[in-house]
Amino acid sequence: MRMLLGMIPLLLRAAPGAMARGAALAVVVLVMGAALLGLSGWFITATGIAGLAGLGIAFDVFRPSAGVRFLALGRTAARYGERLLTHDAVLRALAALRVTVLRQQGRLGGHALARLRGEAVLTRVVSDVDALDGLLLRVVLPVAAGIVTQALVFAALWWLVGPLVALAVLAALLPASALVLWLLARATLAPSEAAEAGSQALRRGVIDAIRDREALILSGQLPARDAALLDQDARARAATAALDRAERRAGAHLSVIAAGTVAAALVAGALLLGRGAVDAPRAAIGLFVALALAETVLPLRRGLAEIGRMAGAARRLGIPDRQRGHRGGGADSGGAGDAIDPGARHGASAHKGLRGPAVDGAASGDRDQSDDRPTRVGIGAPDMNLTEAPLLRVDRAELSLTVQAGEAVALTGPSGRGKSTLLLGIAGLLPLEGILLKGRAPCDRDEAELRRTVAMLPQRSALMAGTLREALCLAADFDDEALWAVLRAVALDELVAARGGLEMRLGERGEGLSGGQARRLALARCLLQAPELLLLDEPTEGLDDATAAHVLWGVRRHLPEAALLVVMHRGSGHAMFDAVQAVGAPG
Repeated sequence: MRMLLGMIPLLLRAAPGAMARGAALAVVVLVMGAALLGLSGWFITATGIAGLAGLGIAFDVFRPSAGVRFLALGRTAARYGERLLTHDAVLRALAALRVTVLRQQGRLGGHALARLRGEAVLTRVVSDVDALDGLLLRVVLPVAAGIVTQALVFAALWWLVGPLVALAVLAALLPASALVLWLLARATLAPSEAAEAGSQALRRGVIDAIRDREALILSGQLPARDAALLDQDARARAATAALDRAERRAGAHLSVIAAGTVAAALVAGALLLGRGAVDAPRAAIGLFVALALAETVLPLRRGLAEIGRMAGAARRLGIPDRQRGHRGGGADSGGAGDAIDPGARHGASAHKGLRGPAVDGAASGDRDQSDDRPTRVGIGAPDMNLTEAPLLRVDRAELSLTVQAGEAVALTGPSGRGKSTLLLGIAGLLPLEGILLKGRAPCDRDEAELRRTVAMLPQRSALMAGTLREALCLAADFDDEALWAVLRAVALDELVAARGGLEMRLGERGEGLSGGQARRLALARCLLQAPELLLLDEPTEGLDDATAAHVLWGVRRHLPEAALLVVMHRGSGHAMFDAVQAVGAPG
């Protein structure tokens, strides 16, 4: 619940003006409803008594009837405005929350980010954000408006009818309703979360079954999968039915409480009437206002019945805790670090002079790979001060090496030895000890500076639907010359030219390209940064030997002064590499 309470100010800050106006209109709606019934009750009683007394011709019916019409029409207009403003504010709040979630996820470590790429996790995040729409619409705003309305009505009844009626209405309605709603929230914590979990599990199961239908049919497992989905559907329906039963029971209890409040108002009004403290029309006001006050509590049962779903969503998102724990600078597995700055655009072609942020900048040199290239990698180099520090130094149990600008090192070793983890640590996406980049730990460096210095191609890279130009210019614009230069470097220029050039359309996840082509396109995007250190995790996976050799030399020619650290399971003997280091067997 603490996480859920922490979400409230976060959502309110998204559109405070619209939220405040919507809350004010919600109070106006409830107050007008109470005033409408109170005035109507007084008017009906007064006209009846006037008619019995033969004074109907002298009784002023115009002003009360005008007041009834004004309150009825005003309540309708206020309700429309309240819905419009509060829904607009909540939609803005959810949009802001999605941006906040994205920023928080961007500060996670590399392994944590990799775990977020599955459709089940992404569906879960989207559903959790959507679940919080009811926090403001069905809990916070109705509760606040109800409390304010109760206070205003209490004061009005005290003034118009008397303290006895005001206290009777307040004592009969407020404590009992609060108790019922509190018990409802407690009783539905587990069922509402179970209903949400069951719904999500059923959705994932249906999606998986549709995606894997061919394999299920060929293996004869389709009937079993259908039975499992039906069983999951039954469990989800049972959880939802339990939630509905609890909500209906609370609604019945609240209806009884509302009826009891009306009875209390009737008795208190009758006592005052018997004492001669008020006349009959004024005594009737309390009765009809008590009927209207049921509107302040009955709608709350829906929101409080879903409080467990909202609390679970807030707990999984964990944004208030992450914001309190954020200290800025670097990236770590707990959510620290700044978002990647979209930074500078491509301007000049000089490799050393041009630096952009994470996927920005460009490099278009085409020098031969043998020009001015150092031919040695230092292993276990001595400590140096920051001005003399090597570009990269790794001193860990599984690996010890020093890499200078212009050098290319291949990392080999069996799967599971930590090669990919090491690259994530060097890139500042995972906090690891024993790694120094220009004499400082990557996670201690300024984020923008780190992204200008290091670029990384992970094993899995994302391509979104759009044009090929948009895929390359994900964070900044580059001129056509720079784009064609990187496409030539990764041996994609002929393919792209044959398919419509830079305006070639890509589908979701790079649909329209083979796996190897999509990987080379992601590599081209890394080359646009022109980093000082380029980290590649299996860049030639899925390529034939000739294409792999072309790509490796293309990368080297395109970035002749950059240091390359490449994880290779095959092809580590390529002539481009100055050294080959086995991870897990330090030199």
